[in-house]
Amino acid sequence: MAAPKIVKAPPAPLPPGLRDRTEQKTILRGRTLVPDDWRYIDEDPKGANLALILPFARWQAERDQWWLWAGRLGVRVGPADRIEALEPDLKRLALIALEFTGPSEGRGYTKARVLRERYRFAGEIRAVGYVKRDQLFFLARCGFDAFELTAGVKIEEALAAFQDFDTAYQSTPDNLLNLKRRS
Repeated sequence: MAAPKIVKAPPAPLPPGLRDRTEQKTILRGRTLVPDDWRYIDEDPKGANLALILPFARWQAERDQWWLWAGRLGVRVGPADRIEALEPDLKRLALIALEFTGPSEGRGYTKARVLRERYRFAGEIRAVGYVKRDQLFFLARCGFDAFELTAGVKIEEALAAFQDFDTAYQSTPDNLLNLKRRS
């Protein structure tokens, strides 16, 4: 009699926004594709990675506990969260992840400028959630320096977005570009 075949069930899908802990995600940082060294707290509950991103509400509720933690900390800020509430904590935070919930969500642009211009935040400002190619140039102009792209966005096309314009009329935190459309 032949031995029965053991069939493993496929792993259960992760909730939206989470990735397999063994999977190394890549992000755009500094206009270069790099491995992401940060994890969301739900992906790494014990903090083994020593670089954790907490939801805004959890940071607010457990601030004192996390302030003493030895690793690097980041906070994921939703569109309705008040960025001003983080002002006293910015010296402790190495990353602020600003969430975009859809194509018409624009509050993250303003929050990034406030972080860079008013609070002089020098850490990483990351765009997360609904982040498409067409937004990258403008996100960078507002102070974003890292991008978690929406699934399906082609990296090569995304990188080309930074070259869409070579001139801009307004001064911005990136101070790199001045609005003339490339032909």
